Amino acid sequence: MTYWISAVGGLLTAVLIIYLIRRDHLHTRYALWWIPVALIIAILGLFPQITDWIAPSIGVHYGPVIPLLTGLIALTLKILIMDIERSRNETKLNRIVQKLAILEQALQQLTENSAHKPK
Repeated sequence: MTYWISAVGGLLTAVLIIYLIRRDHLHTRYALWWIPVALIIAILGLFPQITDWIAPSIGVHYGPVIPLLTGLIALTLKILIMDIERSRNETKLNRIVQKLAILEQALQQLTENSAHKPK
């Protein structure tokens, strides 16, 4: 029963991701990350023996720990990528704010110079 819940959960996640893409709530580059995750969850839910088959070949004694560990590593990488992107965006935003301040100052100086000129 647990396997079916996992499989249905994975398929529903994939359908939700496709729905969010079609409604422009999720950018395609993010969906490229989440669709494979949902499909892997569905596949492992439908065929749990995959982990039982892989486990001995990589020296793991308890097969269900493989998806958990893989998921933990994938989420850690995803968070790291998100932090890198956020840092990049903050740097861009700071540069835009600085450029805007320079432009505002230049505009103010031009306005003051034109106001003080004799007519």
